[in-house]
Amino acid sequence: MVIVVTDLGRTPRAEQVGATRGHILRTAERLFAEQGLYAVSNRQISAAAGQGNNAAVGYHFGTKADLVRAIVRRHQARIEPLRMDAVIAAGESDDVRVWVDCLVRPVATHLASLGDPTWFARFGAQVTTDPAFRGIMAEEALATPSLRQVVDRLGRCLADVPAEVRAERGDMTRHLMVHCFAERERALAENSGTPRSSWDEAATGVVDAVTGLWLAPVTPRG
Repeated sequence: MVIVVTDLGRTPRAEQVGATRGHILRTAERLFAEQGLYAVSNRQISAAAGQGNNAAVGYHFGTKADLVRAIVRRHQARIEPLRMDAVIAAGESDDVRVWVDCLVRPVATHLASLGDPTWFARFGAQVTTDPAFRGIMAEEALATPSLRQVVDRLGRCLADVPAEVRAERGDMTRHLMVHCFAERERALAENSGTPRSSWDEAATGVVDAVTGLWLAPVTPRG
C-alpha cells in the first residue's frame, strides 16, 4: 500500500481530520457567540457544521468544556506572538499605560485580522459570564508566557496599590475588555455603528479607560 504524504509530512487523512476539526470549531464559536453556551447542543453544532454523524463534536473534542477550551486555545495561539512582540518592545518600562497596551491591543489586532464578521469577542463574553465555563478563559490566557509577564510588570508598577484593590481592578479590567470588544463586534455584525472607526482605535479607547482605572485613587477603608 502506498501512502501519499504532503510536503508537511501529513497524510491526506490527517489533513481531512484537521479541516473537519477547524470547521467544527468555527461553527461552534459562531453558535455559542450568537445563542449562548447552554442554548446550543453538540448535536446542533454537528448538524450546522454539515457532519452526518451527530456525535462528531464529541468524537473530535469530547465534552462541551473541552470544545470551549479548544476554541479558546485556537485564538490564544494567535494572540500570543502579538503580545510577546509588544512585551519585548516594552522592555523595562515602568509606565502603567505601556503594560495595559500590551494587555489590550494584541487582542484587538487579532480580532482585526479575522476579517468580517467575527465571533470571538462575543464568544468570550458568553464564556466569561457562564459560571460553568468562565474559568477556562482565565486559565488558558494565564497559561501564556506573555500574559504572565504583563501581569507581573503591572504588579511591579502598581506595588503601592493594596493587593486586594489590584485583584478587584484586575476583575474590572477583564470585564471591561471582554464586553467592550464584544459590543463592538456585535455592532459591526449588525451594521449599527460604532464609536471608533477601527479595532486599533477601539483598543486605544479601552487602553485609556483601563489605565485610568488602574491609576484611580484608592479610598482608605473605614
